[in-house]
Amino acid sequence: MSLVTLLPFIVLIGAMFLMTRSAKRKQQAAANMRNEMQPGSGIRTIGGLYATVKEVNEDTVLVDAGPGVELLFAKNAIGAVLTDDEYNRIVHGIEHDLKSDSDVVPDDASSLTETDEPADAAAASDDTPVDLGKKDTAEEPADAPADTEAAEAKTDEKPKTDEEPKKTGGDSETK
Repeated sequence: MSLVTLLPFIVLIGAMFLMTRSAKRKQQAAANMRNEMQPGSGIRTIGGLYATVKEVNEDTVLVDAGPGVELLFAKNAIGAVLTDDEYNRIVHGIEHDLKSDSDVVPDDASSLTETDEPADAAAASDDTPVDLGKKDTAEEPADAPADTEAAEAKTDEKPKTDEEPKKTGGDSETK
């Protein structure tokens, strides 16, 4: 067999090797996470149940899911071991003190439009109008009479009603 015919098979086997290698890494990380569980840790099962670890055995975990509710799970059924802050935020609704770390966002937009300078200072500032190159209709330039004469000349060019209407190229008179 030639190398050209074997090349697709070699590439396929290499891709399969890389995929299984990454899957094994993920499985190993999950196993390490489950082995590091300690009583008092907050967990989430693969079914979505949040609970607190009460006891860890070789293959099982005893969890406290609420007052008087103790459940026994296989270690493989533990989806994630949560940090204390994350567990308290999800289960108890206790937010970590994040508000002190960031700016306070106002409920209304009035503070966003306020300026630091007083209103008198804003009025006293140099607010000259910017010329955008457009002429207002109220302003008439010095050459306005020339424009009015041209407008009057255009009105004189209109056809008068005394004259005969222009004939079009159609056969309107033959009928």
